[in-house]
Parts: sequence; C-alpha cells; structure tokens
Amino acid sequence: MRRRTFLIAAVGALGTSVLAACTPQPRPSASPSPSPSPTPTPTTQPPASAVPQPVSMLRSRWSVDPFALGAASFAAVGSTSASRDDLAAAVDDRIFFAGEATSRDAPGTVSGAVASGTRVADEVIAASDGSERIGVIGAGVAGLTAARALLDAGYDVIVVEARDRVGGRIDARTGDSWPLAVDLGPTMIDDGDEALHSAVVAAGGDVVSFGRSDEVRTTAGTAVAVSGVGAAAVADAVEWSSKQPHDVPLSFAIGQSEAGALSTTPDDDGVSDADWLAYQLDSVVQPRTSAPDERLSAWNGGATSPGDGVGGAVPLAGFGTFADDLADGVDVLLRSVVTRIVTRDDRVSLRLRTGESLTVDRVVVTLPLGVLKSGSVAFEPELPLPKARAVSILGMGDSDRVWLRFDEPFWSTDATVWSTVAAASPVALWVNLLPDTGYPVLVGTIAAGEAARLAAVDDDAVVLAELLAGLEPFLDEAKRADGDDGATATPTPTPTPTPSAG
Repeated sequence: MRRRTFLIAAVGALGTSVLAACTPQPRPSASPSPSPSPTPTPTTQPPASAVPQPVSMLRSRWSVDPFALGAASFAAVGSTSASRDDLAAAVDDRIFFAGEATSRDAPGTVSGAVASGTRVADEVIAASDGSERIGVIGAGVAGLTAARALLDAGYDVIVVEARDRVGGRIDARTGDSWPLAVDLGPTMIDDGDEALHSAVVAAGGDVVSFGRSDEVRTTAGTAVAVSGVGAAAVADAVEWSSKQPHDVPLSFAIGQSEAGALSTTPDDDGVSDADWLAYQLDSVVQPRTSAPDERLSAWNGGATSPGDGVGGAVPLAGFGTFADDLADGVDVLLRSVVTRIVTRDDRVSLRLRTGESLTVDRVVVTLPLGVLKSGSVAFEPELPLPKARAVSILGMGDSDRVWLRFDEPFWSTDATVWSTVAAASPVALWVNLLPDTGYPVLVGTIAAGEAARLAAVDDDAVVLAELLAGLEPFLDEAKRADGDDGATATPTPTPTPTPSAG
C-alpha cells in the first residue's frame, strides 16, 4: 500500500472482504541457491528535486535479505502473547528458542533479543550439565548473549552463523564517507533503557542523548500542530474491536467503527480529519510495529501504545561495538547456513548447506521469525503443533533505515524528528542528527508497505529521487524560493553501496 492520501470513507466499504485479504503473502525463501533479484516495482523517477543531493546514502533492505526476511515481529490478527510463549518453548529439552520474536515484553527490540538470550541460557543450564556441547544457530545479539552466558557457565559452545559477520539485524557500517557509525538496523536506545545504554558504553561505544523535538509539515511546507483526531480514531477502532467475538485487522476495525466516517474536507492548511488518521497510522503505528494496518491485530497489536519507536540516545559507534563485545572469545563459525535440524535420541545434528554437519547435545535456535516462516530450515521431527502455529500466526514486519549525509544542511529547522501530513512521502519519520551530533545527517524510517515496496527496487537513484521529493517540505524557505526561480538540482552522486542480501 502506498503512503496514503487516504479517503477513509472508502475503508468501510471493504466490509468483510478485508478479512480474506489478511492472509500473509509468501516471503522470499532463504534457499540454498541464490534467489533471483526481485522484479523491481515499475517506478517513474520524479523530477529533479530542489533538495540538494546527499554526499552519501546507505539503506537497508531487510525484507529481501534471505537471512532476515523482514525486520521485526509483530502481533498479526489472531496472535497473542501466548503465541510468543509457544514460540519460546523448548522442544524435549533439546531444541531451545530465542530471539526478539520470543519476547513477551519487548518484541522487535535489541533489549528483547538480549533478554531472550539470557532466558534461554538459563533454560539450557537447568536442563543439562556444564560438560555438554551446545550449538547456537545465529550470531545476532540473542545468540551471542546465550553463548556468552553458557560459556561462562562452563559449557562447550559453538555458534553457527550464515552471514560473514556477527550482529544479525544489527548492522553498523563505518567508512570515510560517514562521520559516525551507520546503523542499518536498530539506530537508537529507547528512553529509560539503562541496561542497554550501560552495555553499549561498557563495550566502548560513545552515546549521545537525543533531544527530541517534533515538527510536522504539509506539502506546502507549512508547520502544523498535530491534531488528536487520528489517535482518537485509532483508539475508537480498537475499542470497537474489543467488543467483537473475533480478532480483526486494525484496518477493518477502522472501517467498521466511527473512524470510518471521518471528514475528508481539508482545513485552511489543506489537512482533513481523515489525513490525521492516515498520519497516525503511517507515522506512529507503522514505525513502532513495522506492520501494515491491514495485518495488525486490532485486539493485541499495540495500535494505541505510546510512542513511534524513536529512542532517547544515539550510539555514535553504532550497536556494532556491543555485538562485537558479546562475540569476543566466542567460537563463531561464519558463512555456515543451517538447512536441517535433526534430533535423534539425546543428540542434535545441524546439517549445513555445504553438506557438512555438526553434532551437539542441545541447540539454541535464534533464527529470525521470517526465516522460520520460509521453511528454509527443516526440523526433523517436525515442530510441535503449538510452535508451528505460533510461527505461522505471528507476523514478520518490514522496516528499513535510510541514511543521508549532506555537505551542509538544506533545512533551517532545529526540530529533530520530522514527518509530513497530507503529503506523499515513503518515509514515515526523519531523524535530524545535526543538533545532537553536529553532522548534517538525516536518518529515515521506512515502514510496512513502503519498506517492502522500496526494498524491491534495486536502483538506488530511483529510491533517492523519491526520498528527496518527500523532503521538499523541509527545504529552507530561501532555498525553496531559489528553486521556484528555476534553480537546477546538482548532479546525482553515486550512492554508497547498499548492504547485500547475504
């Protein structure tokens, strides 16, 4: 779904047909042979923007990364916290599960992944003795946290990782083009998360407090105060859904509740009540959940939870130092893709794509939910029904980061979080790092349907043109006037290469 101009009155007409459309679409499989590049979405490059070209650009594409197949889990229709418990449950005290998707309290976060690694290590220790050999599949923070705890408890531990690096969906890039680390996964530490803050600092990473101030603009560049209409409409829809006999998608609840009758008549700034509902979904709910509202549970999806996912501190060296610190001294076998997990009596065999195998006493599986859904890793015997159902019913959402570095700011606002209303932009939120770091760097969050759409576009120049067009409302007024006088855009640079899908 493209970012909405959103005629909300049409939502109600969808009726029960929306329910049929809620079946998750198949994701690319992390198959043994390289998958073909996705067919690019036909895109007409927008006209040259008055916004100057950045010096460097980096973006993630998690939905087409075969070792992630999405950015973070979410509560899809029909799922509950019990679904996460089922996903986390051990199988016969031989196969244990961790990762952000198994976290009841903090799914989709670094802290949730860390907590799951600590939990699963305790479970392994309780079920075994320290003389055993433990395999850990995945060198993200969940796997590394578990491996570190098990090593400290005296176990023989080997971590098997498909990528050529540790960190998983933590992917921090550094280079001469960037004055600070570029985090293509998580980018900020949440407000009040002192444990993660301390861990990042202890790993040698400098952390800068993020001074949040928001600015919302229209297409014309007019700064407007956020209306509470959109948040109230979502709350009304969730309240309506709570009285229904079955869970429904948030979009369906909106169409059936009073939210579906919001006015589409614009005010003096060109913004309608329906536009504010679209804003609440696009710039608050989707960035926080990574989920499209047509798949997000109205009952359990957290549509009315506070916040939009922007944190309170910036790790200048990125989360990569934290992952590297966890991996220090851990035996990690890189470039090793597990294709089958076979349990026989009191041993577990990990079959690799190369044809080799490893035998361990127990295994900790930290594969991303998207990979579990793809079926690219087979379990023998098959997973128990409650766990298979949890894998099926929980959602894997899309959320990508795009980093742009400019020679100098083209904006005059000191606001650190930007968004637009009643304006077409693929980016839900922009974070302006200039006030807190001194660098003219913008970090954009592309969420849900827009993330999936742009991840399928291989041409960075096409994507960049869309991004710059969406930034025009924040162009300094003097530069905007120059652009209206016929100024031409500077030549397009060669963007910094995007991360590979491997």
